[in-house]
Amino acid sequence: MSTARFAGAQRLPFRDVEMFQRRGFMTPDECAAIVAMIDQRRRPSGLADHDGSPGYRTSETCDLDGDDALVIALTRRLADYAGLDVAHCEPVQGQRYAVGQEFKAHTDYFEPAGLGYIEHCGTAGQRTWTLMVYLNEPGAGGATRFKQQNKLFQPETGKLLAWNNLLPDGRPNYATLHQGMPVRAGTKYIITAWFRELPWRV
Repeated sequence: MSTARFAGAQRLPFRDVEMFQRRGFMTPDECAAIVAMIDQRRRPSGLADHDGSPGYRTSETCDLDGDDALVIALTRRLADYAGLDVAHCEPVQGQRYAVGQEFKAHTDYFEPAGLGYIEHCGTAGQRTWTLMVYLNEPGAGGATRFKQQNKLFQPETGKLLAWNNLLPDGRPNYATLHQGMPVRAGTKYIITAWFRELPWRV
């Protein structure tokens, strides 16, 4: 049973995945400040498990400064809002998508049969919840598509989207398969916080 609270959020009517959205979770000023951080620290995004296909993930990533006061406060706010232990949160990441960039269909949990499973999950366990916030609205494109539910979420400045990557019995939930659709105009910015079964900071 999840302990997540998500006060004031809309629970999405999906039977196969536990998911919430909340508009206005971050203010425009907060979003703009994080966007500036991402632009200063961005690098090509990597992948934990993939088939080597070129163009699978073409965005850029930024590890937000864990010593920055805004980042510290935002990380705790995300954890508190979800009713999760902040100690279980990975360092919050920012992502930047320029025109044509995307992240093809993927899940956020680590495949138990994957080559890197022990490396990625041996200490802190599996990823449980994903909390993602849209920091801006690109000119066109950039929606998040959940394939099993045939649902598109359009970027809205400050909107939070959260989902449970696991089934009630703790197994990974394939119904969380999702895709960052290509940006067609402008630039898309998001942040992502992944929570684990066990403390991330030891």
